[in-house]
Amino acid sequence: MTAYISIGEKKQFVRWFLQTHKMKRRECIWILNYMLSNEDLLDKTHFVEEAHYCPRAMVMSSTESKEIPFRFYKGNLMTADAEKSFHDLRLNPDEDLFVQLNFPNMPPSALYLSVLEENPYMPKHATITDEDRVIAEKLLNESMTVFQEDTLLKQIDEALDANDREKFFELSALLQSIKTLKKTESE
Repeated sequence: MTAYISIGEKKQFVRWFLQTHKMKRRECIWILNYMLSNEDLLDKTHFVEEAHYCPRAMVMSSTESKEIPFRFYKGNLMTADAEKSFHDLRLNPDEDLFVQLNFPNMPPSALYLSVLEENPYMPKHATITDEDRVIAEKLLNESMTVFQEDTLLKQIDEALDANDREKFFELSALLQSIKTLKKTESE
């Protein structure tokens, strides 16, 4: 588990979430409000990503999300019945509960980041390594360079068609500097 997140921080986040997002299922609103009123349960609640890997988990989605509206996981069982999950919450308030909220969060909200914990049940093969990040960043940079070159080539063609010598030389010099930079980075 990561550092302890206070009940106050979790309450502040859940209130913000309820005020700013509409849920696909009204039962999700009831469950989140029940969490707000039950500090023991909220203390045992952990907001994570990929909650389906956890032994006791709940996945809820806002109307803006393309994800499933609601799922509850306990051991090997999974249900979309919010009433059964609510019953489990009331009967087992001392068990850890892992909650995944699906909502548009780009850029991520500071309140969300303040309560988001690392999922301790996430399989090692499902995590992104530093090497994966470096490869993804390199691929992104290469894609951006190709896009810039293609855009400049089109603009150079337009400058030639318009017989705009000044624009042609300016764009050609820019294209050459990008190619030189690309060559030095690959060495």
